[in-house]
Amino acid sequence: MNTSPIQDFYPEEFAHCYGCGRLNEHGHQIKSYWDGDETIAHFTPKEYHTAIPGFVYGGLIASLIDCHGTGSAALAAYRFENREPDTLPAFRFVTASLQVDYLKPTPLGIELELRGIIVEVKGRKVITEITVSANGEITCRGKVIAVQIPDSFIANKTNL
Repeated sequence: MNTSPIQDFYPEEFAHCYGCGRLNEHGHQIKSYWDGDETIAHFTPKEYHTAIPGFVYGGLIASLIDCHGTGSAALAAYRFENREPDTLPAFRFVTASLQVDYLKPTPLGIELELRGIIVEVKGRKVITEITVSANGEITCRGKVIAVQIPDSFIANKTNL
């Protein structure tokens, strides 16, 4: 079983995302893995990711949920087809819908844990639910509806 993060297998033309692209040196570069039947990622916000002193900016949290959700969708697609992430054709997903519920302020200065569960895999659509935790407490919940990037998009990137 492959233990590399799913983002390591994104095709180069789709590896520039600010949240999870391994080729974006200025981005968050989050890494999503399986942890049993859940997905997991970690991220430590910097001081400039602040909303009000001591707390994380909500837009950053939404971005983390977004990218961990699409990474989780790719992991689920490979598992659904009983394939390893280093096999072709590659799966890459984008967000069709993002719902974020902020439950309590998320403190700065500590590592955040993102956990995902796969709710549904149906054709080219995967639904995930993601939690964000700080010091073991869930501070935010999100739902991501992710769709697989169409093959035609690779040939002609103006099709979106």
